[in-house]
Amino acid sequence: MTARLILDPCPSPAWQCEGHLQTIAAMKWGRRVPQQFVRQRLDTPDDDFVDIDWAGQQSHTHCEFDGPALVIFHGLEGSSQSHYAQAIGAHFVERGWMVAVAHFRGCSGEPNRLARSYFSGDSQDVGFILEQVRSQLPQARWHAAGVSLGGNALLKYIGEQGRQLSWLNGVAGISVPVDLVATGMQLQTSLVGRYLYTPHFLASMRHKLRQKAGAFPGAVNWRKALQARTLLQFDDAYTGPVHGFRSGLDYWARCSSKYFLQAIQVPTLLLIARNDPFIPEASLPGPDQASDHVVLHYPYTGGHAGFASGAGRGELTWLPRRLERFFTLNQ
Repeated sequence: MTARLILDPCPSPAWQCEGHLQTIAAMKWGRRVPQQFVRQRLDTPDDDFVDIDWAGQQSHTHCEFDGPALVIFHGLEGSSQSHYAQAIGAHFVERGWMVAVAHFRGCSGEPNRLARSYFSGDSQDVGFILEQVRSQLPQARWHAAGVSLGGNALLKYIGEQGRQLSWLNGVAGISVPVDLVATGMQLQTSLVGRYLYTPHFLASMRHKLRQKAGAFPGAVNWRKALQARTLLQFDDAYTGPVHGFRSGLDYWARCSSKYFLQAIQVPTLLLIARNDPFIPEASLPGPDQASDHVVLHYPYTGGHAGFASGAGRGELTWLPRRLERFFTLNQ
């Protein structure tokens, strides 16, 4: 059995005529209802912490809540304030869902306690977060969604766990770089990737690294990491070594979720725009590369984590509605 392939369009605003514009416009100007969250800090088994932002009509401390619930994993340098987290959170809370946005280490506005940070294949932290939210609301009907880096980590974990995650009602991966090597090279070799997106990400990551360099002087070659001009150089110097990989390429190859899709046993939606400027269309998995529990939805437009629709600035409602439709079919 193979995955089901859907090419239904995302009705992008007419003036957003290509993937870069659809990516940037959604982030900068897309209309959404701001969502307020309540923060919870969880100590990890290795004496670090992760923060989870909760929203919903019920207090998340009420373990008797038995409605639908959604945990969201953000993308590279994202948070609960990211446009997609705000749009998805507001949509589902309005419909009576409990929503939890899980922050990867160091992404909630406060440095984490260790030299390590987060990475695109961090199955241990994804598993820890899922078990924590489930333990707090054991009667809830849980779902999970991951965007970009968070989607890759989530899908990798779901594939690794196979049938052990039957308590999850549905999973969605949005704008997922399922082939990290292909995405990394796209960002490194394309002009816009090298001179717009990569500097944007590296500026934020360098700020965090300077804090870590002072606290953990011998952990890695901080000078080399801080001088990185591409994501591969950064992952060669920091992300790979500090998380136990031989190099950046070793990290990318071993953590690409593309190689775990055939083992997925949970109803899963993989939503990637074919004009995503981060993800080469040729790297998108075909139906024979994923299990029959997976739906592959590849609209022609949407950009990277954009998916605005309507007119004017664009509404950020198409994406959460697409997720709701998929989750509802798999209750």
